Amino acid sequence: MRSCILTVFLLTAATAHAQDAAAAKPAPWGSPTVDNGACCQTLDEVRANIDRIDHDIVRLMAERGRYVHEAARFKADPTHVEVPARAEAVVQKAMTLAEQNGLSPQIAESTYRPMLRAYLDYEQQVFAKASAAGQTPWKQK
Repeated sequence: MRSCILTVFLLTAATAHAQDAAAAKPAPWGSPTVDNGACCQTLDEVRANIDRIDHDIVRLMAERGRYVHEAARFKADPTHVEVPARAEAVVQKAMTLAEQNGLSPQIAESTYRPMLRAYLDYEQQVFAKASAAGQTPWKQK
C-alpha cells in the first residue's frame, strides 16, 4: 500500500513539474490572438493575465454584492427579492454585451444565471439577518 501511495505521489509530482516546465516554453502551434498579437509568448504570461483579470472580476463581484445589499433596503419585504423578469433582463443584457465584446453569449448566460441566483440568495440572507436583529418593518403593521 505504501509503495502504491509513493508511486502515485511521485507520478503526480513529475507530471506537475513537466506541466510547470511547459508553462515557460513557447506555444507549440498558432499565433498570439490577444492585444493584436502582442500577447502572449508563454503559458505563464497567459496565466498571469488570467490571474489579473480574475482579481478584477472578484473586485467587481464584491462591488455588485454591496449594491445588492443596498437594494434590499428598497424592497418592502423578502418576497420582493425575486423578480424573474428583472433577472431575465439582466441575463439578456449580459448576452448582448458578450456578443458585442467578442464573448460567446452562451458563456455569459452560463455565468450569469448561477451568479444571479447566488446574489438573490445573498439578498434573502440580508433580510434574514435583519429579521434576526429585530429589524422587520415589513412585519410591523
